Amino acid sequence: MDAKELRSKSDQELRDELNALLKEQFNLRMQKAIGQAARIDQFSKVRKNIARVKTVMTEKQRSGE
Repeated sequence: MDAKELRSKSDQELRDELNALLKEQFNLRMQKAIGQAARIDQFSKVRKNIARVKTVMTEKQRSGE
């Protein structure tokens, strides 16, 4: 996922994407806690994608003001 693709989405789509990423992050943490973390590289990818979505949401909010 890149920022160009995110900027073309609506506010609702961005919120949905953020919720999906937060759920995925939670699931990864739970897998790690019980010792089933098979996709260690996903932790940083999900965290960075969450930051991208939040950044685009903030950009849209500030440009709308």
